[in-house]
Amino acid sequence: GAGAGRDEILVDATTFPTDGYIAASAARMTGCSIRPVTPAEVPGALGPRTAAVLLNHVDYRTGRLHDLPGLTAAVHEAGAYVVWDLCHSAGALPVGLDQHGVDLAVGCTYKYLNGGPGSPAYLYVRRDLQSRFDSPLPGWNSHAEPFGMRSEYTPASGALRGRVGTPDILSMLALEAALEVWDGVPVESVRAKSLALTDFFLECVASYVPEGLVESLTPVAHAERGSQVALRCPDAGDVMKRLIESGVVGDFRSPDVLRFGFTPLYVGFRDVERAARVLGDVLRGVLG
Repeated sequence: GAGAGRDEILVDATTFPTDGYIAASAARMTGCSIRPVTPAEVPGALGPRTAAVLLNHVDYRTGRLHDLPGLTAAVHEAGAYVVWDLCHSAGALPVGLDQHGVDLAVGCTYKYLNGGPGSPAYLYVRRDLQSRFDSPLPGWNSHAEPFGMRSEYTPASGALRGRVGTPDILSMLALEAALEVWDGVPVESVRAKSLALTDFFLECVASYVPEGLVESLTPVAHAERGSQVALRCPDAGDVMKRLIESGVVGDFRSPDVLRFGFTPLYVGFRDVERAARVLGDVLRGVLG
């Protein structure tokens, strides 16, 4: 916990399930309790019992971008730690972990960092916390002498203590190639294209899809949008299957959500227009 008497972990109630599972496991091991709250409810839910708050930067279902600077400041004001999940934001928009004093963050590299399924995850620990960071999964590769084969564990200094075992070399090579594409590319430019792509997609959907067949769950305001668009419609699972058969690959989230992700380094405006046009054709055939 962040201090004596702090025995409650606040968890994003809309989080990707794995985050909730991990938080529940951490609570069991530390004797803390879990309280699910939405990001909007966090400031009012913070109190003297709050040890840590686990939040998603971008909602995995709706694409809503949450206020990382404001929520981080609120958590710190309450004397707690904040952990951000960056799976749906890193590689698509500026995050600013150092700038905003974020304590801890986790994320994956297979989405907007384009590492592919099974690519490595990552951990961020604020520099001044690294000497106190105690990994629950110590391994030989995070040891101060990884080839010393000591019977007692001595953590390496800095970020290296976050490593566990032998990395997946093939996945690391694929990720290395994906990250080389970023050389010289400012993330601000990536964000500008991301917003232009998602704006254009929403415009095309409004033009091609018969009125009333879909509802956008993704905020229109740029400050509240990640790099995906989520559309709600009846028979969404069947609709996505037909889209994939037509070469438009998004994904389906039960019970009625179609998700379309826009990776700015690879997706172009022609791809976006075609996706919306095919969606309109499919919906007219499925629901019309």
